[in-house]
Amino acid sequence: MTGFFSAIGAAVRRSIAGLGHATRMFLTVLALSPALLRRFRLVTDQVFFVGNLSLVIIAVSGLFVGFVLGLQGYYTLNRYGSEQALGLLVALSLVRELGPVVTALLFAGRAGTSLTAEIGLMKAGEQLTAMEMMAVNPLQRVVAPRFWAGVIAMPVLAAIFSAVGILGGYVVGVQLIGVDAGAFWSQMQGGVDVRADVLNGVIKSFIFGIAVTFIALYQGFEAKPTPEGVSRATTRTVVIASLAVLGLDFLLTALMFSN
Repeated sequence: MTGFFSAIGAAVRRSIAGLGHATRMFLTVLALSPALLRRFRLVTDQVFFVGNLSLVIIAVSGLFVGFVLGLQGYYTLNRYGSEQALGLLVALSLVRELGPVVTALLFAGRAGTSLTAEIGLMKAGEQLTAMEMMAVNPLQRVVAPRFWAGVIAMPVLAAIFSAVGILGGYVVGVQLIGVDAGAFWSQMQGGVDVRADVLNGVIKSFIFGIAVTFIALYQGFEAKPTPEGVSRATTRTVVIASLAVLGLDFLLTALMFSN
């Protein structure tokens, strides 16, 4: 029994220590970020890298999510004679919820694991140690550009997901099922509020970008310098980032749409 509680206590201590270390690393990255203004090319290169990694899967997933929303939305609204509101249902579902959340989950599984593996392999190859020996801070040179690249790329990818999803809903609802095109777009235009819906979706994406990208980089930076250690770090990235996105989504939704 004593060993059981000792194991729990040790796990709690490790969790608290890891949280403290992650917080210190996050604040250090923020403090070092202004120096990137003189080398902003480092950030833009990484924006292209992480965005290019996720663009195809984001676009294809958004299209099929739009197809499903168009079908399910029409079948549901048709029961109440409200199929003309299909455009509003598709747009609100994507802009408020599915766009930011699904994009963040896909980003974690595609670009997030790539970032973790990249940093972990650099650590295993002692490249980070070599930077420190040359008086180059790896947090500033390696971590910070990738962090801000993920933060910038996430809202853009979420916007692409939502736009392609709306197009998918239009194809199914208007072109295949026969919903009036004018009603589809007019309901969407009249019911979607820029501040309450679009802006809140962008804020969600921005926060998800911070969380997912930092988790991926932290797991790579703290991975054991072995192939097995890097493999486990990439797995932890997907699990922790996915749970963080879903938990943050609940909190943000409760705060943004409670009224």
